[in-house]
Amino acid sequence: MVTAHLAKADPDPRHVIALVPTTEGRSYIQDSKGDYWRVFHFITDSLCLEKAEGSEDFYQSAVAFGHFQTMLADFPAQTLHMTIPRFHDTPNRFTALHRAIQADAADRVQKVRKEIAIALEQEARASAMVDMLEAGSLPLRVTHNDTKLNNVMLDAKTRKALCIIDLDTVMPGLAANDFGDSIRFGANTAAEDEADLSKVELSMPLYEAFTNGFIDACGATLTDLEIETLPLGARLMTLENGVRFLTDYLAGDTYYHISHPEHNLDRCRTQFKLMADMDAKWQIMNDVIARARDRL
Repeated sequence: MVTAHLAKADPDPRHVIALVPTTEGRSYIQDSKGDYWRVFHFITDSLCLEKAEGSEDFYQSAVAFGHFQTMLADFPAQTLHMTIPRFHDTPNRFTALHRAIQADAADRVQKVRKEIAIALEQEARASAMVDMLEAGSLPLRVTHNDTKLNNVMLDAKTRKALCIIDLDTVMPGLAANDFGDSIRFGANTAAEDEADLSKVELSMPLYEAFTNGFIDACGATLTDLEIETLPLGARLMTLENGVRFLTDYLAGDTYYHISHPEHNLDRCRTQFKLMADMDAKWQIMNDVIARARDRL
């Protein structure tokens, strides 16, 4: 449904991934082993980056995700299947954290009292976006929900944005969550699992580059409140992921793949450090949003 809608809005075959139907007209096949397969047309002369090689790459990823929002602004988001129920329901992530603390399945609670305290100090503020959605203040949008740079195809020669890939998690959501997840992952000066927290901070040049690209591409279709709450989306996505990493660590690392015993704890601490740096730069973050909005 989404790719068909995108193709109508922009017929350029390099700007939308196109599903190849089976000979029976279906969208997938199941092989003799029970595995499912889909095929998409190849995006020619393109590249995909794991990390921005400069602010322009990050700007272009924002243009891609913003263009995605603009082209789907008139799509009835409520008709989409909720692929992962309550995925960005931050209060529900805290409910899961409380369960993990109480169960203490891996006998780790005593070791991470500091991280638990940081998380629980934020719980009262965690429902801000969900509350605005339920109150009707924020509109339900079609959201990608995995807005990392490596889900954007760039032109191999010009490095301009082409299209968005990996649509498995497309579902109804909030525009600020897509914006926020990009900032959380892409504007962090360190890796998501960096153990040396002195390396972790919010890169304001990258934050500004992404903000400009996103608002340039979709600001005209967003409401004033949606634009105003973009920094909040960045903060809440950072908090939410920190809580998820902490929850999985307490549960014994049952969800995320880990490469060493403290991997989820490192991830958790990185998110909480990044959130603290956002708090320190909160006014600057909002000023960047205001300038981008004024350019509209």
